[in-house]
Amino acid sequence: MLDILKETAGASGGNWMQILVLLTVLALIPTILIMTTSFTRVVIVLSFIRNALGTQQMPPNQVLVGIALFITLFVMSPAVKEINEEAIQPYLHEEITQEEAFTNAEKPLREFMMKQVRIKDLTLFVNLAKIEKPKSYQEIPLTILIPAFIVSELRIAFQIGFLIYIPFLLIDFIVASVLMSMGMMMVPPVMISLPFKILLFVMVDGWYLLTNSLVTSFN
Repeated sequence: MLDILKETAGASGGNWMQILVLLTVLALIPTILIMTTSFTRVVIVLSFIRNALGTQQMPPNQVLVGIALFITLFVMSPAVKEINEEAIQPYLHEEITQEEAFTNAEKPLREFMMKQVRIKDLTLFVNLAKIEKPKSYQEIPLTILIPAFIVSELRIAFQIGFLIYIPFLLIDFIVASVLMSMGMMMVPPVMISLPFKILLFVMVDGWYLLTNSLVTSFN
């Protein structure tokens, strides 16, 4: 009888540990989504375009985040499909263990990040961690790959943001020069340049160009 109780307690303890791990993973999903996918680059570039236009809160934050999420889902669809087929479905059908599911789910994300990360950023974190140089990308720990990927994404996003600012900055300069020459120094240049910046963005089909550039920027 005592042996049966011990076995039941042991099994319950194992189940509780699995539930705890599952809850921890669910709590980390938003962070994983932001830090290991294309979301970071997309949402930063969208924020840059809004600031360059000078439209304050238009589009609203909720709209920008929604656009970024759906573009991320589009970009990550091959990886999401592979994770579903190789990790989620087999685990739900009890064909693989929890550890195997995590390993299978990690593989497509690792491959995606390796395509985007710079060797320079990887080398930086390898040196900071003071570990032996990995011989292949499979040997790179996620604690090194993810920070290097984030730094690379920030760099690319700011590069795109800089290119976005240039035409709108030129409009601001032209409007400010015209107002100065007309002696209208009390009129805020931003108030006059805003309609012209919106007009330029619409005329060049800005959302099409921006979306195309963002999606094709991922290798």
